[in-house]
Amino acid sequence: MRVVFRNFRIVDEAHDFFGGLVVENGLIRDVIDTGNILEGGIVIDGGAFGGSAVLMPAFIDLHSHFREPGFPEKEVLESASLAAVAGGFATVVCMANTKPVIDTVDKARALKARSDALGLIDLYPVLSLTKNMEGLELSGIKDLPNGKSGSGLPLMLSEDGKDVADDGLFLAAMNEAKRLGLPVSCHCDFGGPEAEAAKSAGCKRAEWSRIEENFAVRRAVELGKKQGCHIHIAHVSTKEAVQIIRETKKNSANDNGFSLTCEATPHHIGATESDAERMGDETYGRVNPPLRSEADREAVIAGLSDGTIDAIATDHAPHSGNDKNAGMPGFTGLETAFAVSLSYLESGIDLQRLSALMSANPALILGLGDRGRIEKGLRADLVIADTGANWKVEPKKFKSRGKCSPFAGKTLRGKILMTLNAGKIVFTGGGNV
Repeated sequence: MRVVFRNFRIVDEAHDFFGGLVVENGLIRDVIDTGNILEGGIVIDGGAFGGSAVLMPAFIDLHSHFREPGFPEKEVLESASLAAVAGGFATVVCMANTKPVIDTVDKARALKARSDALGLIDLYPVLSLTKNMEGLELSGIKDLPNGKSGSGLPLMLSEDGKDVADDGLFLAAMNEAKRLGLPVSCHCDFGGPEAEAAKSAGCKRAEWSRIEENFAVRRAVELGKKQGCHIHIAHVSTKEAVQIIRETKKNSANDNGFSLTCEATPHHIGATESDAERMGDETYGRVNPPLRSEADREAVIAGLSDGTIDAIATDHAPHSGNDKNAGMPGFTGLETAFAVSLSYLESGIDLQRLSALMSANPALILGLGDRGRIEKGLRADLVIADTGANWKVEPKKFKSRGKCSPFAGKTLRGKILMTLNAGKIVFTGGGNV
C-alpha cells in the first residue's frame, strides 16, 4: 500500500517542519519539503484536519498491563490493542503478571503471535525475572539465546510489582539481562525494614510507600552498578527518587557497563493525592505508586524537562468496577496518555521533547532502531494528532474494558485523529478501519 501525506506540520524529536511523507510497504520511503506536490495511492491532506493537526511518530509504551491471559473481566488482547491505537500507540510492552505468568519465551511468543494476527499493534511481552513471579528461582530468561533475534523474544525483563527480595537472585537475574543486552524494569515497591516499621506503626500509605519507592530505587541502582547492567526504573513518582536518578546519571555513567533509564506516567504528571482522595484513595483512586503531592508532581515534570526522566509510559492497568471497589490498584491510561501529557507539560516541554519522551527515547531503550522518528527507511508507525482540540474524558467511551481514570470528566487538549502501524491505517477518529 502507498500512502501519501501532504501539507502537514511534521514533528519528531529532531524536526519541526511543514511538508509530506511517502509511505510504501510499511516504511517511510521519502520525506518531502513543502515545495513538492505529492500524489498517488491514498492521499491524506493535512489541510483537511485543520491548522493544529500534527503528523508525528506513533507512540511507544514501555509499560502496560494487557491482562492477557487470565483476566478477561479486566481486559483482553483485543480491547487493549484497540485502546492502544486509539491513544496513538503502535508499539507496546506488556507486563508479565498474567495468569499464567509470562515466564518462558514460549508464552511470550504465543501472546505476540496472537497480537500479530490481530494486526493492530507491535506487541512485546515482558518476561518475568523468576518462575511464576515467586522470587525463588530464575524464569526462562536463563534459556534465552544471546542477542535480540526472533519475533517473539522479549525486549525487556521485569518482575513487575514484585521486586525480587533476595539480593543474590536479583543479581543473578541482572546477570542474565546483561548477557542478553536487555533492560531490567524495576517497579520499586520493595521497601526494606524501614518501610515495614512504618507500616507496623500505622503510618498512612503515602508515607510508607514513599519509603518503599526511594529505598527500592537506591537498591536497584546499587545492584545494577554491581552487576553492570541496564536498569530501568518504572513509574518514578517521588521528588527524592527523581533526585537519586539525576545524581546517579550525573556521576555513574557507564560504570562497569551500568546504565540507567526511567519513566514517568501521565497520571503522575497530571494528578495528585487530592485526586485520589476525591475518587477514594483506597478504591477508585488507588494506584501503585500512589498519586503524590504537588511538590512531587512538579519534581517529575522538572525531571522530564531536564532529561533526568527518559520516557513517558502509561502503566495502563485496567480493572473491573468490582476490582476497584475491592481496592485493586491501577488506572486505565492508553487512551488519555498523549492528551494528559500535552495538557500538563506546557511549560518547558515542546512537541519535539514530547515526541522524544513518547517515541524516540522508548525506541532507544528497547533497542528498536527502526521506529520512533520521522526518517527515510524507518517503519511507518505514525500518528496524526490535533494539538488544539479540547475534549472531555468520558471513560464509558473508552475502548479499554477498564473505565477508571483520574481524568474522568476533565477537559484535555490534544486528540488522536489517526494511527498507522507499519503503514497500515489502524485507527481513525471515527473508528478503526
